[in-house]
Amino acid sequence: MQDTPEVVVLRLGHRPGRDDRMTTHVALTARALGADRAVLVGDTSQARETVADITDRFGGPFDVTVTDAYRPILREWEGSVVHLTMYGEPVEAVTPTIRERHRSEPLLIVVGAGKVDFEVYDRADWNVGVTNQPHSEVAALAVFLDRLFDGAELDREWVDADRRVIPQETGKRVEEID
Repeated sequence: MQDTPEVVVLRLGHRPGRDDRMTTHVALTARALGADRAVLVGDTSQARETVADITDRFGGPFDVTVTDAYRPILREWEGSVVHLTMYGEPVEAVTPTIRERHRSEPLLIVVGAGKVDFEVYDRADWNVGVTNQPHSEVAALAVFLDRLFDGAELDREWVDADRRVIPQETGKRVEEID
């Protein structure tokens, strides 16, 4: 993962009051499962602050930014674009090709909330469906990132963490890092 170009998640369609937790979870999932950064569109400063706090406590690297306009990012992106949509091609059919291309160029992964403009479908190199049934964008992002990184993201090492979770069979254990 570390020798590959950047992976950025672009979250579209944030609806304040309705999508606050979902937008936060999109960014947290991006962070936990191998993306390098997330760009959140709209009134998402609370989500940005939450993700920055988690990154400070549990490690990074991961960056999250907020913007009012996604179109310039989409139009000016120098690399491949994947749009996660239930209308897309099956994830298992296209991920090997995406993974191969990502070895040499950055990858922008677009996830929406409500209706997504046709421009996104048109700009995407791949419109990818993690099932062709209605489901959560968080679930689609998690499945796609796991397929993209072929499970390697699960062994990621975190730097600059204040604490770490100690896996165990039962209970919860978090240790402070000196």
